[in-house]
This record gives sequence, structure tokens and C-alpha cells, in this order.
Amino acid sequence: MTEHGMKWELLGQHLVMLPQKALYWDEERALIVADLHIGKVGHFRKAGIAIPRPLEQEELAVLADLIHILKPEKLIFLGDLFHSEFNNDWNWLQLWRELFADVKIILVRGNHDILHDEYYNEAGFEVCEKLDLNPFVFTHEPVSKPDGNEYIISGHVHPAVRLRGKGRQTTVLSCFYFGRTQAILPAFGRFTGNCCISIDELAATFVVVNDKVIKL
Repeated sequence: MTEHGMKWELLGQHLVMLPQKALYWDEERALIVADLHIGKVGHFRKAGIAIPRPLEQEELAVLADLIHILKPEKLIFLGDLFHSEFNNDWNWLQLWRELFADVKIILVRGNHDILHDEYYNEAGFEVCEKLDLNPFVFTHEPVSKPDGNEYIISGHVHPAVRLRGKGRQTTVLSCFYFGRTQAILPAFGRFTGNCCISIDELAATFVVVNDKVIKL
């Protein structure tokens, strides 16, 4: 499952970008994902919009497979783990968390993580506004003016790039974006949408194509 991941060295740390749209940090034995948006399907179904319920369960299954293979000591969610108010999808997430009681799971709170802390604490999630793990600082949203001494890794944007082929063919691909002072991870959740970003010539951008990660 990870054989098509892209290795990347940053600030002396060894990272692997995975085609499942997750990041593995070797030195910390940490698996990092952004914007899962569990509960979004339930949110739309509650509003009468028919969305297949197995969608989120499949995403949790993919994440479970990564944990079984990589055996991380910690799992870091870069915000928007659970989408807005409580619904029955929370029960699926709580049951899933119980499968990995030996893994430290940290949620860097996102704008959609509005449940009270007691829900997360009772389910075994640690919650913080930002996470400092030298040499990186993990946040949900990118920082407009990062401190020169910090390298930010965030989500929130659901970054993607639009590639143009011969003629008028175009395709939009999720991407990992590594700029000079901060990185943005793609959304792990499939039911999230993407936002095409501008590519800085000084940045390194990696697109997810089927089961591979490719550098542009």
C-alpha cells in the first residue's frame, strides 16, 4: 500500500507522502492526515440529501489499513475530523478509535470541530489548537505570515492543481504543497471537494494520481 509513496526530506526530517493522501513522519513515527470530515455524510442525510453512508466507513477502513501497515505511535489529525454538530456518525468514529487504543491520537482543532471537548476526551482523542513538534508546527489553517523560525504544516484548503493536456482536456488532482515556510496537505476525506491553488515556482508540489504520488 505504501510502495508508491513519495519520500521527501525536509529540515532534516524524513517524510513519506502517501497516495491515500496522508503523510508519514519517520522520526516521530507519526501518521498525519487532514480534513477527514466524518459526519458530513450524516449532516447531509439529516437534511434529506441522499448520500451513501458506507462512504465514511470506507475512509476509516483505509486509515485503519495504514495504521496496521505503518504501525505509527501517534496519529495527528490536522482539523475537521468531525463535521459540525453531533450525529450518529460519531458512534462509528468512536468505535473505530477503540480499535487503536494503543495509538496516541491528537486532534488539532479545525473550524468544523465544534463538538465539546468532553466528546473527544471520552473517546480518547487529545485536542489542541496547535501542535509544536520540533521542527514543525501543526495547525488546521495555513498561517498568513509564518514566523521565520517555524515551519507550518496544515490542511483546511483541500489543495489541488488543474493540469491541462493537449487540446482542451483538463483534470484536477489533489496535491501536497511544500512552500518555503509551510506545507499544506490534501484532504483525506473524499466527500470534501478541492480548491485549485496557485503554484509558486519556489514550492514543491506533488500530485496524487491513482495509487501514486508524483512530483510536478
